[in-house]
Amino acid sequence: MPQDDLLERLFDFLRRSPTPWHATANMAARLEAAGFRRLDEREAWQLAPGDRVFVTRNDSSIIALQLPEDGLSALRMIGAHTDSPGLRLKPNAAQTAAGWLQLGVETYGGVLLAPWFDRDLGLSGRVHVRHPDGRLEGLLLDVDRPVAIIPSLAIHLDREANDGRALNAQTQMAPVLLQGGEGTDLTRLLQGWIAEQHGLDDIELIDFELGFHDMQPPARVGVQGELIASARLDNLLSCFIGLEALLASDGRQGAVLVANDHEEVGSASACGAQGPFLGDVLRRVSERLGGGGEEAYIRLIQASRMISCDNAHALHPNFPDKHDAAHGPALNGGPVIKVNANQRYATNSATAAMFRELCRQAEVPVQTFVTRADMGCGSTIGPITATELGVPTLDVGVPQWAMHSIRETAGSQDVAALTRVLAAFCNRAELD
Repeated sequence: MPQDDLLERLFDFLRRSPTPWHATANMAARLEAAGFRRLDEREAWQLAPGDRVFVTRNDSSIIALQLPEDGLSALRMIGAHTDSPGLRLKPNAAQTAAGWLQLGVETYGGVLLAPWFDRDLGLSGRVHVRHPDGRLEGLLLDVDRPVAIIPSLAIHLDREANDGRALNAQTQMAPVLLQGGEGTDLTRLLQGWIAEQHGLDDIELIDFELGFHDMQPPARVGVQGELIASARLDNLLSCFIGLEALLASDGRQGAVLVANDHEEVGSASACGAQGPFLGDVLRRVSERLGGGGEEAYIRLIQASRMISCDNAHALHPNFPDKHDAAHGPALNGGPVIKVNANQRYATNSATAAMFRELCRQAEVPVQTFVTRADMGCGSTIGPITATELGVPTLDVGVPQWAMHSIRETAGSQDVAALTRVLAAFCNRAELD
């Protein structure tokens, strides 16, 4: 069935994307297979109507562009982010205790720490090496087997473990890696894994950005497979849906997919939504196809629309009081429009009306999320992108449970639903 094929592609993407660098590489490979041409920001760009191109920055953020045949007047933008909360290795990570080699970590983003205990952990990320001829090269590393674990302390030794005990990321979250590991050279261990994966024996490890990931594969859950469970649904699910929608569109309209890194830590980086990446790319496109000049660029931006896609908090059956009674999105209830009066989400009535019309035309139900008035509200790349570019924007997402856990849950039907709506957005001739 089409939905089964869609979920299999999703699961394959999630399995092969343990880090933002892997996710970006996999999205780039899929775009290239579909006929998109890779651009290099360091080179002059040759663009023509009808081109389909993409560009990456920091190997962890990606922008894909579908340029119309008959003049660039507006862009249908879909935004997401490639990063997820997790545990990242410190530069001098090796430490020993009780005869075990452990690796010191720091938290990346707002990690829900408790679910990381007693999980089979792999190690993945980006490394930079020096070849014998002095050449430096960046490589992806994915130790895709259980090499570490963070063991819980037995309840017999901590009778208050179920009473809301706080967790200390510095002293209690170091994964266990190797027994009898005193004096182990972590660099040599990493070089061995690089050799195993890339066939490079005679290299020197210069630096790395590595983190742990859950080895449990994605799965359908529930008597009728109503749920999908996986690591990194926030926000690789949106990256996947946005890519599927772009590739499923008819190609007649100008469309953009942007997936930024560093959303979980505030987006303030060269490749994050608060940085200049998207603006740089769109100015170059406008200069070559939109008539050039600042006025042409501003006209293009104001004629365009951005749908920021980041998962939404679904109503939890064990904690219904955590939602406003009138705004509790249901799994498999359709995409969620996210609203916040204080602009933590970028939605306004005009952009929400456009999305509701898209859902009506695609015959997809739509839901709304507003946080309780006595609780804080998270944010997304939506308000940041709207602020940086000035593009009219709204925030939407697939509803999910357990956001920022090592394993999150969403509805299996919502994947196809939001994909249909975003494909309709990419095909929409009028954006007003």
